[in-house]
Amino acid sequence: MIPRYARPEMTDIWEPATKFRIWYEIEAHACDAQAELGVIPKENAQAVWTAKDAVFDVARIDEIEAVTKHDVIAFLTHLAEHVGADQARFVHQGMTSSDVLDTCLNVQLMRAADLLIADMDKLLAALKRRAFEHKDTVRIGRSHGIHAEPTTMGLTFARFYAEMERGRRRLLAAREEIATGAISGAVGTFANIDPAVEEHVCRQMGLKPETISTQVIPRDRHAMFFATLGVIASSMENIAIEIRHMQRTEVLEAEEFFSKGQKGSSAMPHKRNPVLTENLTGLARLVRMTVVPAMENVALWHERDISHSSVERGIAPDATVTLDFALNRLAGVIDKLVIYPENMLANMNKFKGLVMSQRVLLALTQAGVSREDAYRLVQRNAMKVWEQGKDFKEELLADAEVTAALRPAEIEEKFDLGYHTKHVDTIFARVFGAE
Repeated sequence: MIPRYARPEMTDIWEPATKFRIWYEIEAHACDAQAELGVIPKENAQAVWTAKDAVFDVARIDEIEAVTKHDVIAFLTHLAEHVGADQARFVHQGMTSSDVLDTCLNVQLMRAADLLIADMDKLLAALKRRAFEHKDTVRIGRSHGIHAEPTTMGLTFARFYAEMERGRRRLLAAREEIATGAISGAVGTFANIDPAVEEHVCRQMGLKPETISTQVIPRDRHAMFFATLGVIASSMENIAIEIRHMQRTEVLEAEEFFSKGQKGSSAMPHKRNPVLTENLTGLARLVRMTVVPAMENVALWHERDISHSSVERGIAPDATVTLDFALNRLAGVIDKLVIYPENMLANMNKFKGLVMSQRVLLALTQAGVSREDAYRLVQRNAMKVWEQGKDFKEELLADAEVTAALRPAEIEEKFDLGYHTKHVDTIFARVFGAE
């Protein structure tokens, strides 16, 4: 991922130096287990740890790989340069390259998941704060982009909180799913390495032994991980789209914070555009783009092929780096989002009481009018508001068929705004618990 959309905490996980450090730790822990089993001399295992403070030279490993055409062999050759060829001769005993590659990848994905969980906590905290701040800030709800019935800005934030909280739970499950390692040797039979080695390495690396591997860790685990990132990205876009709609000039119920010195357009000095949430919509597409290749990686030939390898070298850093950046950006947007309660009320009243039509419809049916007739009466008056700019309540009060069923006071009562917000506390208790 390009530096513009990356944070160093996440990109560091995917740096070659980090990868080689993890490879080294896997190999060193495996040597310890082999020595404990008596397969290799203990002094050889101890010698491997003499490189624990070494800085592995990425350029040197690349130089060796240019000859060997094999990345793990290049690394092992470089490791031998640090600890000595004779001392390193038992490194990688009974192992195959995928033991190192797959176990390392899952360590990196697990670390990435930890950062993403922290990101989601930051976003959830911002959504919760804004939800309680605007719990009773009334705005019009919309369906199909058209005015529907009143809701509150707090409920809007609350539903986004609930959605992202579900995403967090899914991410925890995905982290658990991916936190496995395999040190099972060629085709996964442990023919040349004891299962105790795998158990030791996994314990040291914070992983669980893979239940059954072939020569690779099964890729359904990775598919689930990337699918989870895709769902979180879609939820992130869901929030971004709402903000973009609210910032439209003719709506302007909320807008991204516009900092001092910020410019909205190179041509039009008046512009204040929702650039951050538009950017988030695009970043969500990039994260989702990694899901299908991850799904396609599940089907590999026999015990192993490497058709998944090139894919994962791209999608693992790209998806995690992008989502990390996006979640942090969205948390900042929510935290500083400017809300305009007056504009929300003005927008809701633009059609002079029209949004109370369902209350009148239900009142007429309660008064004995058939639903078909009640709908006809209410729609007849509603269309005058829609097409001619009339006042809905005044039209109802002037309609003899309506007043034959409902007293004027009963009609007046149907325009009480508080009716639509009476269960906000109940919904908040469901989302946030009893607070």
